[in-house]
Amino acid sequence: MDKFLEVDIKGFTAKLPILALPSGVKIAFFNLHGAPAMTEHCGKEIAKLAKGSDVIITAESKGLQLAHVVARELNHPFYAVARKSKKLYMQDGISVSYGSSITTGKAQELFLSKHDVDIIRGRKVAIIDDVVSTGESLKGLEELVLKAGGIIYKKLFVLAEGNAKDRQDIEYLATIPLL
Repeated sequence: MDKFLEVDIKGFTAKLPILALPSGVKIAFFNLHGAPAMTEHCGKEIAKLAKGSDVIITAESKGLQLAHVVARELNHPFYAVARKSKKLYMQDGISVSYGSSITTGKAQELFLSKHDVDIIRGRKVAIIDDVVSTGESLKGLEELVLKAGGIIYKKLFVLAEGNAKDRQDIEYLATIPLL
């Protein structure tokens, strides 16, 4: 990994390694895991955009720490987590299937516990995540929120990758190209 893309995320400079996916497409890999200063900065900026929401939802795993910061900043007592596999405590929850994301290249499923369904039902939900690219993961989250009886309030991302920057239904902090 000797090639990087430098991106300014609302005043925070991130140096993203360029990685090739199995499909041959190259991406600037954005990773909040183990990056507390970047996570705090991005979470606080996303929280400004999420004001007015009643609850937030993210998909595991890279959105987890982002959701934690956003929920803390908004004084939300809980946030919902869409899991990528069904856990033992989720027997009475819900699930959706959706298309493949740019990083996985295969069909996906998302699961939501009954607890998270209950905190979403009838409430304004901000969907948040680290990166939006093809929009397939977002479709899964949207479907899950609607199935849980929530109202999609906003769709917020740290980065919009490739053509996602042209979408009118999302908000983001910065853009990165597909390489």
